[in-house]
Amino acid sequence: METQKLGRMSAPGTTESSEAIARARAGDAEAWGQLYREYAPAIFRFCRRAMPTREDAEDATMEIFMKLKSKLSQYDRTRSFSAWLYKVAANHCWDILRRRKIRQDKETEDLENVALEHPEPSQLEKLMEQRSSEEVRKALEKMSARARMALVMRYYSDMSYDEIADALGVRRAFVGVVLLRARHELRQALEGNAALAAGGAS
Repeated sequence: METQKLGRMSAPGTTESSEAIARARAGDAEAWGQLYREYAPAIFRFCRRAMPTREDAEDATMEIFMKLKSKLSQYDRTRSFSAWLYKVAANHCWDILRRRKIRQDKETEDLENVALEHPEPSQLEKLMEQRSSEEVRKALEKMSARARMALVMRYYSDMSYDEIADALGVRRAFVGVVLLRARHELRQALEGNAALAAGGAS
């Protein structure tokens, strides 16, 4: 059974094609095709975790690469291209969800009284290791949009708290609360899926 760990998303390849990136910046169509073939599969998997449906993820992937043509001039070549691309993808997915006005988690509640029994990342990782990637994806789909995006941005795009705060439009101090609740939601969803599966097998 394929397992899915809660960890940083790896780059599509072991080495990044700096030559193709440079040629693509200059408008080389063949280089664009090379970048798409190399990075599109990983970006689709990223979008599949962030977006509600497979069709949404497919559309988002295409839109991200269309947007990339105008954004590539902003890429700092001293930094990791894949990390930069995932940040572009994360911001794009969140923009889509925000425009749709998908229900957010209850951020207006009293955040000072968040319960402390939420799982630590290491505890959640152990739980996820016991689940297939399909189970994890279904659990993510059950989460509120903001919680799901916070997890994807932090653990699959390796974005900093400041970057997440800027993308989600919240205070930096609130990001930790969002992630705390997101881990709690994911654990509940994973445990709920396991209970349903056990009930169906009995």
